[in-house]
Amino acid sequence: MSVSKTMLNIKVDTNLKKKAQKLSKDFGLSLSTVINRKLQEFVENEEIFFQKSTSLNKKTANFLEQADKEIDAGNMKNFSNPFSPDEFLVELKK
Repeated sequence: MSVSKTMLNIKVDTNLKKKAQKLSKDFGLSLSTVINRKLQEFVENEEIFFQKSTSLNKKTANFLEQADKEIDAGNMKNFSNPFSPDEFLVELKK
């Protein structure tokens, strides 16, 4: 049984394409195979997943860096009472 094929033209960032081609080659696959598999999963499962970045924004990273320095220096005046998760979020938003 022969499977009918069609051409799919999409625009993608040049650097992203190059990185994806290299990675798929490292796996011993063509980029076409990788894309076909992902499209197949999308159709079969009728769902798609996106994951939010786990990197911190600059303000939060600076806050945590300063907190680490204060704790290392033994300066616990800003940390006398543990925060509840809700209190911690309020503090981060300040």
